Amino acid sequence: MSKGLHRFALLVACATFFLIIAGALVTSHDAGLATNDWPLSNGQVFPKMVGNLFWEHGHRMVATTVGLLTIALVVFLFAKEKRRWVRRLGLLALFGVIAQGLLGGLTVKLNLPLAVSAAHATLAQLFFCTTVSLAVFTSQSWMANRPLLDERPGPPLRYICSAAAATIFLQLIIGATLRHSATWDKPLPTDLLLTHIAGAFAVTLLLGSASLLVLRRYRDEAFLTRPALVALALLLVQLSLGVAAYIVRAASPNDPQPLNPMVGVTVAHVACGALVFATTIVLTLRVFKVLRPAEQALKFSAATQRG
Repeated sequence: MSKGLHRFALLVACATFFLIIAGALVTSHDAGLATNDWPLSNGQVFPKMVGNLFWEHGHRMVATTVGLLTIALVVFLFAKEKRRWVRRLGLLALFGVIAQGLLGGLTVKLNLPLAVSAAHATLAQLFFCTTVSLAVFTSQSWMANRPLLDERPGPPLRYICSAAAATIFLQLIIGATLRHSATWDKPLPTDLLLTHIAGAFAVTLLLGSASLLVLRRYRDEAFLTRPALVALALLLVQLSLGVAAYIVRAASPNDPQPLNPMVGVTVAHVACGALVFATTIVLTLRVFKVLRPAEQALKFSAATQRG
């Protein structure tokens, strides 16, 4: 295992998280059309970054940096990583960041169509979780030899964690669509808002259940309890930010411009949502790594008794 590779994968994941924040700042400031050309801004590589162009072009600069880091990560993977599937995941990350850049260009060229803008925001979350997964797979904790644990009686954690991750992803799609469906000076669509609230209840039920089951069944397994505790804490923060985001966003149409409380809270809500998704992915990956499937556990138990 290469510690340098793992650290570089962590760097790419952190840079991608910063990119998500930069993108959220563009949306919250309604700066998506600060310039009408792409990939240049006002025909320049380095324009004067004043007004909303600061947010839009700053976002492009961060995206370019993440793209270059991803290319370097793929080269690093092919040089140091022996597992073919991990190298292929690196290539998937590279294709993801290219697609993300192209979607970003389309949002500008097509004047911010809702479907493309929501897809751009959603793919950003998927790309972030891909880089987080690469950081997990190259870590010492993942490479260490760990004994398999049997699934305890009750609902299988593999399925609950997978369902939680899938539900969070759907919730992120709904959230991205909601954020891009109305600028700061217009009310949010009621139907999408109610759907997003219902999604929050579903995420709370599934992720809360998964985290609490891990803490109850495997309290002595830090490999599982750490991401479960982090996921549970982030979920509580995210729910609080969601309520705060609704309050400040509901008042924003009466403001003369996007004010700092609305921008700060909504961006924090997007960022925390990304962290919740990433932590759930980490928890799910670890559950699949160390928990023996229920059917295998029964066979193993029967074989042990015969022996």
